[in-house]
Amino acid sequence: MAIILGQEHGKHPAVPMTEWNIQSRAHACAGCAKAFADQEAYHTLLFDEKSEFRRSDICQDCWEKQYSQGGRDRKGFVSYWQGVYEAPRPPADPIQRDTAESLLRKLIEQHDPHFIPAAYILAVMLERKRVLKVKEQLVRDGRRVFIYEQPRTGDLFTIIDPNLQLNQLEQVQHDVAALLEHGLNPPVPEPEAAPAPPAEAPAQKVE
Repeated sequence: MAIILGQEHGKHPAVPMTEWNIQSRAHACAGCAKAFADQEAYHTLLFDEKSEFRRSDICQDCWEKQYSQGGRDRKGFVSYWQGVYEAPRPPADPIQRDTAESLLRKLIEQHDPHFIPAAYILAVMLERKRVLKVKEQLVRDGRRVFIYEQPRTGDLFTIIDPNLQLNQLEQVQHDVAALLEHGLNPPVPEPEAAPAPPAEAPAQKVE
């Protein structure tokens, strides 16, 4: 079931949540199930499933046998490109400050329409830093959808263009800066301790 996003900043129409996601690179061919070797060339196909965009990673042999001949429409995919598989690296230290990329991943995982503009700004930042690359630009229900790839991991990020206006941009940039500085769950300041009641004066002894 598609989850419909609410409107952002009073301007943006509802958008199916299924379009806003991350799809990881497969570790084996979707056609023959053979595991990819480190530095092996592979092909990524992008299918429009109406409710979402679905990726399929296939090896060179399957590409040549099943997809290399004929048009996209007949084969059913809307876009494709070639990549090089890199074996997974050891996990990084989980205790570290959010980077723009890790924050983008967390925002998408929240499934909260409030973060759509911030996610878009982060994706543009990462594109300018050459961390993400635009692999495809599509139009769905009159709105632009960008397909970004993280070349090192092969992950695909499906990012919706919120069509920000100039009078909205400054606030969204401020929101992004605050998220980068404090994270999604900033520490809640502890309430100040109530002042201690004044000490009672000792009773005077009556002679």
